[in-house]
Amino acid sequence: MKEGKRQKQIAGLIQEEINAIFQRLGLSFINSAMISVSSVQITPDLLEARIYLSIFNATDKKATLKKLEERQWEVKKELASRIKTQVRRIPELRYFLDDTLDQVFKMEQLFNKIKEEEKKDEGEEKS
Repeated sequence: MKEGKRQKQIAGLIQEEINAIFQRLGLSFINSAMISVSSVQITPDLLEARIYLSIFNATDKKATLKKLEERQWEVKKELASRIKTQVRRIPELRYFLDDTLDQVFKMEQLFNKIKEEEKKDEGEEKS
């Protein structure tokens, strides 16, 4: 289903505010892992925000996500104070790992491997 204009506005607002809150509360770095909000999707009723996080340089991304979820009430309280005049109800925050960059990295590795094999095959044909 297509996102409405209001959904996009609220999602953009939440993404901007969550990034600022993470920096203010020191949640941008947990266990030497850098965390950033890659996107936010909000349900049509504006009651649930799905926050997709990119986590860099983490040995255990799920543990990092769990630590973030433990401080969810603090983030939601701060978010409420920032956007209370723009929404009727503060949406529930749900965190998800965004593995898009991991997928891109894997694809680049595959393409490099294919190129190396093609060069190797061309070298054998010339011999």
